[in-house]
Amino acid sequence: MNMNVVPIKEKKVINYKSCFDVIGPVMIGPSSSHTAGALAIGAVANKLFQGLPKKVVVKYYESFAETHKGHGTDFAIIAGVLGFATDDSRVPIAIKIAESKGIDITFIEEAGDSPVGHPNTADIYLEDESRCVRALGISVGGGLIEVKHTEIDGFSLNLQGPLPVLIAISERDDLEFVLRRVFKQYNVEITNFNSLEKDGKYLYAFDLDNQLPSDVQKELRAFSGTANIIIL
Repeated sequence: MNMNVVPIKEKKVINYKSCFDVIGPVMIGPSSSHTAGALAIGAVANKLFQGLPKKVVVKYYESFAETHKGHGTDFAIIAGVLGFATDDSRVPIAIKIAESKGIDITFIEEAGDSPVGHPNTADIYLEDESRCVRALGISVGGGLIEVKHTEIDGFSLNLQGPLPVLIAISERDDLEFVLRRVFKQYNVEITNFNSLEKDGKYLYAFDLDNQLPSDVQKELRAFSGTANIIIL
């Protein structure tokens, strides 16, 4: 798997939609950006991997590299990898829980600048015997994150950053248009779109304006037999 990512020029995006985004989520502390945000990046890796890995490698850059031990970033990221919520009482002991499940964990403090130009950058690799996924994200404050780069099923994808993002992987070359019809039916706004093709498989990534309503998610589950659909 490619270990490099092309530097991405930062685009100013308004991430805060309410006062609660500024305050941050209900969480196990001490910091919304270094703890809650870190957990959210780990949760993205969890959604991409769709299960428990055998190995976790976390690369930290800049502020994360300097303060991750004292600010609880380590246990927060692993809590996200395990699928814990920000207010789960198990968050502080997530590393011990992961190790008890046989998961090998490595934290690396990178000396250079963040490849995506942000001080709170974490680059997470999850692996088992048959696959590896990558999630490179930044914590922008208030528990909010942006996902800048993912690698899954042989696809390497740069993203604008803000969530939510829907990723669909399938052998169906018409799935893009089917999903667009669903979004149009429910007035879901697409803010950006990427598509990739490799070895007869297609990846479609839709940046969305807001979280998908439950009825849309229910309809998307109908494609589970022909597509792997991941909502970040």
